[in-house]
Amino acid sequence: MNAADFWNDQKRAQKIIRETNQLKGLLDTYESLSAGLSDLAEGISELSVSFDPDMNEIIEEEYSDVMKKFDAFEIQVLLSGEYDNHNAILEIHPGAGGTEAMDWASMLYRMYMRWAERHGYKITLMDYQEGEEAGMKSCSVLIEGPMAYGYLKAENGVHRLVRISPFDSNARRHTSFASVEVMPQFEDDVDIEIDDKDLDVITMRSSGAGGQHINKTDSAVRMTHKPTGIVVFCQTQRSQLQNREACLNMLKSKLLQLKIRENEERAAAVRGEVKANEWGSQIRSYVFHPYSMVKDLRTAHETGNIQAVMDGDLDGFIDSYLRSQIQG
Repeated sequence: MNAADFWNDQKRAQKIIRETNQLKGLLDTYESLSAGLSDLAEGISELSVSFDPDMNEIIEEEYSDVMKKFDAFEIQVLLSGEYDNHNAILEIHPGAGGTEAMDWASMLYRMYMRWAERHGYKITLMDYQEGEEAGMKSCSVLIEGPMAYGYLKAENGVHRLVRISPFDSNARRHTSFASVEVMPQFEDDVDIEIDDKDLDVITMRSSGAGGQHINKTDSAVRMTHKPTGIVVFCQTQRSQLQNREACLNMLKSKLLQLKIRENEERAAAVRGEVKANEWGSQIRSYVFHPYSMVKDLRTAHETGNIQAVMDGDLDGFIDSYLRSQIQG
């Protein structure tokens, strides 16, 4: 056995172990819930024969604990998809609107970085293009941690902001849009091959903060996949070779996301479902003026604490989206 075959066997073994542990965790949680519900049924049966206030209080506490475990189990079941346990690559792009939209994109960037920090995820900035006056033109971020893609896939789509513009001397209300794209990071256990002749690769000077190599060598890499028109860019690694490898993995991740969408569309067609194209459609509104509210248009989940949301408190929105997928 050569080194490549050995490495591939190791990768396959790691995948099997990971999937086995995931299934074992689901089974253990299910058995624990089943035992808890059986205990509750026995306690309720005893109370129906002879009511005891102390016993009733204990059963109410046990019921609350079991329901919390059940809620967590629902999410655990939903996050058992084929790619949910992969790391996530998150990209943000401002919509039309110049500085206002670029500022909104940078606000979303800060929001997601705060969310990732809250959950102890590792953050690696792959690319960040600053705006001319404020904000940013685009960014690509790798977020590494348990179920990163499983959670962040809820954020795919267009995010809408309504506020009094800090860039408008007349203090008028403005509406801005920015798109968020989330894809699972490509891993070697996924079969995606790219022919070199399908790639158009351009190298250029890196720009912005990043280290000694920035602005001194042609280390930045822009890669275009000719068959699909997908473009990826990376400038944050120390060498052109590293940036090229990062671009290739980002491209594979985008092709993997296309594959996931195509599979979902085929499954929906078989079931006879009419599904809205949520990729790029508006999913959430953030209103700063004339009132404060963040509302998810897919689930109707909302909150008036907009500052907490902008500081990374997204779990309520992610949780409601995941539950809507269970119900759906």
